[in-house]
Amino acid sequence: MTLRPYSIVAPALVLLATVVPAASQEPTHIEGLGTLSFPNSGAPEAQHDFLRGVLLLHSFEYAYAAEAFRKAQRQDPDFAMAYWGEAMTYLHPVWNQKASDAALEALGRYAPTPAARAAKVPTERERAYLAAVDVLYGEGQKAALDTLYSIEMGKLAAAYPDDIDARAFYALSLLGLSQGDRDVPTYVEAGAIALAAFRENPGHPGAVHYTIHSFDDPTHAILAMEAARAYGPIAPDAAHAQHMTTHIFLARGMWDDVVEANIRADAVSDRNLAARDLPPTFCGHYNEWLMYGYQQQGRYADAEAMLMGCFAQAHDERLPDGMRQAATRSYTYMRSLNLADTRAWDGEPAMSEVDVGNSSVVPQLTQAWGSGVAALHRGDRSTAERHHAFLKDNGSNAEDEWESPYVPVWEGTLNAMLLADAGDADAALLAAKNAADYEASLPVDFGPPMAFKPARELEGEILLAHGRPEQALMAFQMALARTPNRILSLAGYARAAAAAGRADLAGNAYRTIADLLAGADVDLAEAKEAKAFLAH
Repeated sequence: MTLRPYSIVAPALVLLATVVPAASQEPTHIEGLGTLSFPNSGAPEAQHDFLRGVLLLHSFEYAYAAEAFRKAQRQDPDFAMAYWGEAMTYLHPVWNQKASDAALEALGRYAPTPAARAAKVPTERERAYLAAVDVLYGEGQKAALDTLYSIEMGKLAAAYPDDIDARAFYALSLLGLSQGDRDVPTYVEAGAIALAAFRENPGHPGAVHYTIHSFDDPTHAILAMEAARAYGPIAPDAAHAQHMTTHIFLARGMWDDVVEANIRADAVSDRNLAARDLPPTFCGHYNEWLMYGYQQQGRYADAEAMLMGCFAQAHDERLPDGMRQAATRSYTYMRSLNLADTRAWDGEPAMSEVDVGNSSVVPQLTQAWGSGVAALHRGDRSTAERHHAFLKDNGSNAEDEWESPYVPVWEGTLNAMLLADAGDADAALLAAKNAADYEASLPVDFGPPMAFKPARELEGEILLAHGRPEQALMAFQMALARTPNRILSLAGYARAAAAAGRADLAGNAYRTIADLLAGADVDLAEAKEAKAFLAH
């Protein structure tokens, strides 16, 4: 069960907040990164780099933030908060990542022990920040330490109610309590704290960022629309800030915004890579979202160009090994995501596998799904069965991976397709339904479908193919609740509605499809279908 420290400490904090004076400082704006007020005892010459580091930290630009904090340390070796800041760059709460050894090394450069650090810190407020981070990187299990750290940040935020950074970091600590999963009540609580901070300082990147993270699911995304519109202009030099807005846009099915924002994120990222003499990237998080956005716009040619650029990058020997391995992993995911939408079973992506070598099992599984589905639809059943067997036999080996909860969905959807191909409609439907029910039990995706082919969408397609349009309509409606405005789910919904005699529902869905595919490739079947229905 996720612990929620706000309810544990709040009564005591109300009293504490009445007796501790709030710190204040004029807001500082750093072009391209945002505005904040963070009082500290560092030397004047270290202020710019320290504040730049905090702003980068709030935008999850962790490597660049660490560089800024280390520069501040060199300018003022006794600057307590510069070491605190570097230690914070090794904590990634939303991603369930924490590099304790690196953080402790950074803190140890200030003073060797928590007691020594506490004795050396010059102000009470800074001492509270250092104490919280020392709790975070103390001895014990990660989940317990995350909870204790959140309690400390709650105390700090209550003690200094004018400290927007303390409140923002407290909200972020709440998001980290569920160890990478989405605990909705805790996320909503974090969102309320971050949203209030955003209202008070609309230029603060942490407040706006954590508001978005708290509400980036289809049910709550409407609460963060203002934040999503604000974040990109607040921090135009932070690639993650440009991308992060699309957590809300994607949850709302706003594909034009998804594409535009991730193009901006790529531009910033590629500029930073060029400064390090590295080529632009076609793989990775921003490009995965961008490719999926292209697909929902019906721009399959643009999506394929990006995908094959990633394929080339996975084989580019000029890149460091780590970048090539990351590109390989990204390509396998992008490829399966692409095939699920484009259905280009004989196209170049379908025929372009990468050598996953001795990498973790997840890239092997993601590649197996795409290759199996493409082979089945080309009529090569034996190859499809081989890939399905690999998924079934090796899925348990992915237990500790981020994507591992979705392995049963990958296996289940490919199994349903194999059963449908064999003519066993009842078994195919049961397999798809079981996969869909299991997928529905998982926390909602905050990005492109980790399932590649959403299982409820597949269930609807099987129902519709076997003359059960009313049930198919319900399945597609459930699919759209999880992935709003996904084109194949919308098309299935429109077809099911038309087959069930619900011309009004079909017309509304086809109008949405026509709008979303206004810039689609000219020969896209769904665009033609929508125009034909609406013309009559």
